Amino acid sequence: MQLFDLRDKTAIVTGGNGGIGLGMAHGLAEAGANIVVAGRNVEKNKQAVASLQKVGARAISVAIDVTSEADAARMADAAIREFGQINILVNNAGINIRKPPQDLPVADWSKVIDSNLTSVLICAKACYAAMKSAGAGKIINIGSMTSIFGVSFAPAYAASKGAVVQLTKSLAIAWAKDNIQVNCILPGWIETDLTNRAREEVPGLYERVLARTPQGRWGKPADLAGAAVFLASKASDFVTGVALPVDAGYSVM
Repeated sequence: MQLFDLRDKTAIVTGGNGGIGLGMAHGLAEAGANIVVAGRNVEKNKQAVASLQKVGARAISVAIDVTSEADAARMADAAIREFGQINILVNNAGINIRKPPQDLPVADWSKVIDSNLTSVLICAKACYAAMKSAGAGKIINIGSMTSIFGVSFAPAYAASKGAVVQLTKSLAIAWAKDNIQVNCILPGWIETDLTNRAREEVPGLYERVLARTPQGRWGKPADLAGAAVFLASKASDFVTGVALPVDAGYSVM
């Protein structure tokens, strides 16, 4: 369908070398986009690129620290050098440190805030000029169910993801005049390395999530692909500043 056609578009996916980032990268690639996988782990980056090329996508990787303005600029330069433009940015990279607030060192708090929130601004700024010059752009920020709910065992993560939603709204308003749509996806409980560690660290988490999820299952990374394609395509040209839960009904229970 033409509305969802991403051929000749270039998408940068931070944290695109695994989990939901790679799931979304595959969805964008299947819609025709060129993919730039941006992540810290060089070997995982290579594996992600190989998996994308295996399905016929044009893909490269860039090893970066998303909290570094210099690295983000290098990421944008690599995309333009290889593909000539930046049309889509998915700000997916993030971390979690699970400690109750009374046991959370301020250094850990700052690390999570920088990785999950400040990086969104840094990477968006790095891609803004290219999108403005092209006359259009799509930025998709990845929030969380904790953008809506508090979490006793991960206060820094919840605070960072709540702020991602507010930053999304602010960027959407600021850059609407440049025809850049900025939206946010709020993934539910998805089976990834990150949530597997959560299940190990938080007894009973798996069962509690199942009990609250109307569809009765945890998500897979591929479950995020459709929302990413929608928000990256012309189908969402009149949609901006939105936070879209993709959670099998978890947030409405």
